[in-house]
Amino acid sequence: MLSVLAATSAGVFLTRGVMAYLPFLQARKGNWAGEYVARGVVDQRPWQTAAALSALAQSAEEKEFAREAERLADHEVDQAFSQSLRQASLEKPQLTGRALELQQRVTRLQETIKSDQARIASLTASANSGDPTSNASDLEIAKAQLGLDQNELADSLEDLSRATGDQRSKIQQELTARQAAMKKYQSDIASRNEGQNAVASAQQFRTMAEQISALRSLRSRRDLIAQAGQLAKADVAALSGDQTRLHAEANQAAAQASAKTTPLSRSERIDQLQQMSAQQNILSILSDRLDTQQQLAALYDRWGKQVEIQRRIVTHLLLQSLAIIAAICVLTLLIGWALQLALERFMSDPRQRQTLKTVVNLGTQAVGVLLVLLVIFGVPQQTPTILGLVTAGLTVVFQDFILAFCGWFVLMGPNGIRIRDWVEIDGVGGEVVELGIFRTWLLETGNWTANGHPTGRRVSFLNGYAIRGKYFNFSTVGQWMWDEIKVSVPSGTGIHPLIEKIYKATVKATETDAKMAESEWKRVTHEEGSPQFSAMPSVNLRPAGAGVDIVVRYITRANVRLEKRNLLFETILDLLQKEPEAESPEPAGSVR
Repeated sequence: MLSVLAATSAGVFLTRGVMAYLPFLQARKGNWAGEYVARGVVDQRPWQTAAALSALAQSAEEKEFAREAERLADHEVDQAFSQSLRQASLEKPQLTGRALELQQRVTRLQETIKSDQARIASLTASANSGDPTSNASDLEIAKAQLGLDQNELADSLEDLSRATGDQRSKIQQELTARQAAMKKYQSDIASRNEGQNAVASAQQFRTMAEQISALRSLRSRRDLIAQAGQLAKADVAALSGDQTRLHAEANQAAAQASAKTTPLSRSERIDQLQQMSAQQNILSILSDRLDTQQQLAALYDRWGKQVEIQRRIVTHLLLQSLAIIAAICVLTLLIGWALQLALERFMSDPRQRQTLKTVVNLGTQAVGVLLVLLVIFGVPQQTPTILGLVTAGLTVVFQDFILAFCGWFVLMGPNGIRIRDWVEIDGVGGEVVELGIFRTWLLETGNWTANGHPTGRRVSFLNGYAIRGKYFNFSTVGQWMWDEIKVSVPSGTGIHPLIEKIYKATVKATETDAKMAESEWKRVTHEEGSPQFSAMPSVNLRPAGAGVDIVVRYITRANVRLEKRNLLFETILDLLQKEPEAESPEPAGSVR
């Protein structure tokens, strides 16, 4: 990418002259402008200059200057064509060789065309008078022959002009092409927008980026107008030289005519007078062209001053935008400072105060940057698209909070959780102490199958776990827990009678809970008859080091678990105390 950047930067630097000048201007060393401009016999650059600059005009004042420049340039080019035609008519080269043959051929073809036209007129008159001897096919043949002769005459005239160097045919072709182009141009003028004045036109640049772009455009247009003025001044100098030269030639011809001692014949005298009259006409046309070019040069100077006025207007608007940006920065700093003082006064916790200070600083700076961007670039045009993209981005960033908000509605449902419920969320168990819109707070407890005592830690969870996670509630209807207790009995004790007594006591103590649990399970699973799951307690033996362990497993609710455990311990202790002592003199047993 660095190589591409270096190559493109070098290319931009080397081709910088492409946009520096208008395409009709004279090519300069190191620039490409003017290389592909078609040059004709008559110089039409004044019109090309005015037409190209007219397309760049924006304000009403500029368009007025553009119309005046077009009018003057059009007049100047028309006069240039008239002068070129008159000068070409004065030149009468001596015909020799092939040029003489072509001239004789042209003369013969002109006479042939006259005879063809006379024949067509005769045949047309006979056909109109109803002469029976007239034939329509003869008339058509005569017209076709006339067309062939005219085409041959045109080709011969072109060959003659090339052979003699006569430019009149080329000038006439350029004049015809110009007249056709001017008709199309005049038809396009009616659809032009007159535009607004300079101040109203500059008001459309509302953003700082548009103002900077307008300044660059105005500077470029000012340079182009200055180049057009230089071109007009160069044409004034060239026309002044031509006028001086033609005056000298006319004076020299008059001096030579007066110095002749032999009288001139009538035809020579007429030719001399015609030539002098043509020279005077050319001088008059040249003087008119000179005056027109001077007016064009002055007009381009005034146009450049108008563009400079518009540039100052846009500069004023740009300075206003910079002042607004500076004001936004100052207000952002002042508001941030005021909020910092308010936090220092009303917040006592240092950690919270520091956190809020950071949030306030970031918030005020983000708002300030957003306002600065609005001043620089303005309100985005594709507002729905931008709002959609921003909404999608915010959804991705705040998806956890959105899920937490939606999860709150799930938790508020019939199968949710309530304050003081015993729950397990993401492997953490405890009692619900607070349930907010976004978060759930638990007072963590140990493993309730062992101790179930609070650890003192307060745990927070986003409510999104209700949608994409899992949680257990041990306090709601349909939620039961299996608990167990273990009693160590030394060897030699009557194990089997003791187990039977413990089992009967456990069944009696948990009978109500077991029936209720089986009923709820049956309702949840929609089963008929006996439930698939049994809530009856069980008593199992496990070998131990000095005896056996009696493990009692039973079902209970979480909120009465400790009471039920203590009740069963008391019952088992009573049973152990009533057992006669075994062979060992040790106590009846130890309970854990």
